[in-house]
Amino acid sequence: MEETRRKKLILERFHYAQDQVIDKPFNWKQMWRLLQYLRPYAKNLLPLSFLTVVVSTVVRLIIPILIGVYTLDKAIIEKDTTLLTQLVFLISGLYVLSYIVNALRIRWMNRLGQNVIYDLRKHLFTHVQTLSHRFFDQRSAGSILVRIINDINSLQDLFTNGVINLLTDFLLLFATIFILFSLNAKLTIAIMVILPIMFFISTSLRKKIRLSWQQVRLIQSKMNSHLNESIQGIRVTQTFTQEKENSQFFQGINQENYQTWKQTVKKNAMFGPFVEMTNAVGTAILIWYGATLVANGECTMGEFVSFAFYLGMFWEPISRLGQLYNQLLVGMASSERIFEFLDERPIVKEAPKPVVLPSIKGQIDFKEVEFSYDDTRKALNGVSFSIKAGETAALVGHTGSGKTTIANLVSRFYDATGGQIMIDGHPIQELSITNLRSQISVVLQDTFIFSGTIMENIRFGKPDASDEEVIAAAKAVGADSFINRLSNGYQTEVEERGNVLSVGERQLISFARALLADPKILILDEATASIDTEAEVKIQQALKTLLKDRTAIMIAHRLSTIREADQIIVLDHGNILEQGNHNTLMAEQGVYYELIKAQYKMLT
Repeated sequence: MEETRRKKLILERFHYAQDQVIDKPFNWKQMWRLLQYLRPYAKNLLPLSFLTVVVSTVVRLIIPILIGVYTLDKAIIEKDTTLLTQLVFLISGLYVLSYIVNALRIRWMNRLGQNVIYDLRKHLFTHVQTLSHRFFDQRSAGSILVRIINDINSLQDLFTNGVINLLTDFLLLFATIFILFSLNAKLTIAIMVILPIMFFISTSLRKKIRLSWQQVRLIQSKMNSHLNESIQGIRVTQTFTQEKENSQFFQGINQENYQTWKQTVKKNAMFGPFVEMTNAVGTAILIWYGATLVANGECTMGEFVSFAFYLGMFWEPISRLGQLYNQLLVGMASSERIFEFLDERPIVKEAPKPVVLPSIKGQIDFKEVEFSYDDTRKALNGVSFSIKAGETAALVGHTGSGKTTIANLVSRFYDATGGQIMIDGHPIQELSITNLRSQISVVLQDTFIFSGTIMENIRFGKPDASDEEVIAAAKAVGADSFINRLSNGYQTEVEERGNVLSVGERQLISFARALLADPKILILDEATASIDTEAEVKIQQALKTLLKDRTAIMIAHRLSTIREADQIIVLDHGNILEQGNHNTLMAEQGVYYELIKAQYKMLT
């Protein structure tokens, strides 16, 4: 009974996670937009690739005429050995030329395709970095990774082979039709009778194939998202012994992915055999009707042989165009998802003529500021306060009171939905976002350590900093002592999120990274929550010097760390309850006093 209930919950979780496949026609306008990424190569790789296509196609079109009409009907029938020898050398030379041209075509087309994929991925990643925090709040890291890696990879065949092959096949197809009519119009018309039937059946397959590829992309996105969450949250999974449930959930997604791929490949596979069957019917017509024409003297044997060569060439591009259409369907499904991200615009927008402050002083003013994350529940309700340049302000309150929201608004990760925020007397919306953030450093409780050395992680706050500056910043926050105890000191390699380091050590590195940037405004969001008492004493000593002439906003549940703040702002559900320094608030014996007293009781 318990096992049945568990499986039901897993299935409900899986189906709840599904996106919807959008049923809409093939968007050629969007495909044209995708092809615009070829424009930077319109003067080199693209024309070179196209030139090899033209030469290769012309060579292929010449050879059947030389073999059929000239070799059979003239050299062999007329027993002209000189002409036969010349034709042998000419045809051999054309085959050698075709080999060389095709080798160059493959090389240039692959280079073209890889360059386009490189540009597209760079464009997408660069654009994603400009998007506002709300964009990342609404999407998992796994789904974003799928767009940047898998969806762009799926376009590789389209740009490497598909675009140029499209030109090749259309050129070959129309040239072949012209030559077939030139050789024998009656025989050509007889064979072309089957084309309307082929067009009708193939058209009915297109919608099914397109929807199937959309489904494949959606399922892959869910799989990657779940894998990312599972790896990131492995400790939680093991702590609550949810490995079995997690595996069953993954098995559900994996099975769905398998079934979707199988159905899509099955539909794709129907087109190739269908073209081959049509080719077989055309060949049967050629043999039956062509033999009749030869017997009646309406067609020579050489023309018949050449016609057979060209008929093979006729079906070849049709077959490839069907495969190319499948590539276009894959590209369409992927490009829809890629352009969905590229069409996203930051909610926090740069002003038309942003104000650039070379060196801000750090005066912060909130005037009746309101903010909501979801347009329903307010995180801030008309909050007003001022922090003078060089002051340290502490934000205190229960979880959800609005402390971190204030920090996010100062960094302009979000824009206030009401009221006004001023930096040095300028409305924050008028300031250059890059310029503002370059003068603000934020230290979070859940610090992030990048893969690389300790030195590289600290230098992230100031890429052009010297080794001496990095070491000085580490010493200032008390990180130098534990770093020197590591196997390679500052050159010690740490993996993603710094799992080889303790929580406190990661926090100290994050502190050094922020201080190295020498910000005008320093935001400490629960920055000392994970540091032991000894390390906290070192940081408090360092902060007295480092916060001099620098505006600081400190968010802390550990109230002992904010006693010396110039002002303390007590928040509750987005409202300011009290404001003043430690001594003033303690004398009032209000909310702050009760918080201090409650923490004191917990410690004793």
